[in-house]
Amino acid sequence: MWRSCFRLGASGGSFPCRPCLVSAAPVGSGDQAGPLSLLRRSYAPPAERKKFYQNVSITQGEGGYEINLDHRKLKTPNARLFTVPSKALAVAVATEWDSQQDTIKFYTMHLTTLCNTSLDNPSQRNKDQLIHASMKFLDTDTICYRVEEPETLVELQKNEWDPVIEWAEKRYDVKLGSSTNIMGPDIPAKTKEVFISHLASYNMWALQGIEFVVTQLKSLILSLGLIDRHLTVEKAVLLSRLEEEYQIQKWGNVEWAHDYELHELRARTAAGTLFVHLCSESSAVKHKLLQE
Repeated sequence: MWRSCFRLGASGGSFPCRPCLVSAAPVGSGDQAGPLSLLRRSYAPPAERKKFYQNVSITQGEGGYEINLDHRKLKTPNARLFTVPSKALAVAVATEWDSQQDTIKFYTMHLTTLCNTSLDNPSQRNKDQLIHASMKFLDTDTICYRVEEPETLVELQKNEWDPVIEWAEKRYDVKLGSSTNIMGPDIPAKTKEVFISHLASYNMWALQGIEFVVTQLKSLILSLGLIDRHLTVEKAVLLSRLEEEYQIQKWGNVEWAHDYELHELRARTAAGTLFVHLCSESSAVKHKLLQE
């Protein structure tokens, strides 16, 4: 088996007991707990832990690219070998680990989390179920729901959201529209079929990322615009929070809270979008679909 190594950096620390970070070989008496104890720990909420490794490297194995923390192989929460399909994704994940300082902040490692979800598939969902998970947001898409008042917000939604809807209708040759009705717009069945077919051109890993982005933005249309590079992360996030931003401009900002939420949303959305691009199959499939 041919193996290549890519070193990222160095720092110091000690080794904690955490199932998703164990080595391929036993690491000492601290890990000789019973199966029930290990199961509980593997699903414990992420926490900051003291950094226990100095170097992060990438090796190519039979199943793809692996992440090494010193000489220990990274594993998922279910103790599967952490293996990703592309070197670019491996470098991005390794960078997350290498960027940790004195403590490991697991809640900042969105790419690692998405990879763990793809590898472990804790909900045991198939491709159709992943597509459905994203499609369910279309009927309640953020930019298709409009207010009737105040007039200034009505005008803001029209000016900011209508161009995105027009882009999507032209790009995918579908009909969307918008509505002020609590039931939302009546999305044609053909429109749904087109989006389902488009999502089906992605692989399982990319679909995990798409669902993650859609969940952040509460909008399939904004997510597709972002993944298609029609929108930037900053723009997509702003459009998804348009009403909230309007209220902030009118009534003022809550000290630090809104800014923190905004930066977190941008970080999650950016990570999800990057994950989709790094996991996508050849774009020829999607371009062919759009040309039909």
